[in-house]
Amino acid sequence: MSNPDRASNEQKSTPAAAAKPVYKDRVYRSPAGLVGGVMLLGIFGWLGGDAVVSGEGRTPWLALAAMLCAVPVVVAFSLRPAVFANDDRLRVRNPFRVIELPWASVASLRSGFSNEVIDEAGTKYQLWAIPVSLRARKKAARRQAREARGDSSGRTSLVDQPMRSEGDQIMADLRDLCEARAKATGSQGEPSVRWAWEIMGPAVAGAVLLAVLIALG
Repeated sequence: MSNPDRASNEQKSTPAAAAKPVYKDRVYRSPAGLVGGVMLLGIFGWLGGDAVVSGEGRTPWLALAAMLCAVPVVVAFSLRPAVFANDDRLRVRNPFRVIELPWASVASLRSGFSNEVIDEAGTKYQLWAIPVSLRARKKAARRQAREARGDSSGRTSLVDQPMRSEGDQIMADLRDLCEARAKATGSQGEPSVRWAWEIMGPAVAGAVLLAVLIALG
């Protein structure tokens, strides 16, 4: 004999389960940016640490102030940038801002000399985590041309889709996701922008402290 309460609970839970994203956030980052950021932080740590330990007079304080200013900036432009995409929205984490755009608010995703997302109001946001590589584009174009020549000579092409650079392929995937999900209930809403005070605060404090130390001579 079925339990009415259990059946009712199952019916109530079904819409909530269906509303959840089909997959977790896809995360896009720049491998070159990550490697460069780690290297710069290592250099700053080595030089700054040596100045703090071995320096005399005001040198340790100047080194600390310089690191307080420089380290957040390096993190902001190298380790921090990322793009997160799921069924409902696109979240862009740039050096000093975090932008959240429900898919319904996205007008276009454009690739030129930089990759950008444009909302319905015409506001443009650069995707720092997905840099444009003109060299990779040329390489993909040359490979596409070789495949086309192979087709014309009677050989079968190894690929059916146009060849793209990694960044252009990511943008194409995001366009497809936006087109598929723009009318979904969970994808509605307005864009939101938040400033990254956790990055800007220490950098400004370090710059002010460095300026004061230099002015005091």
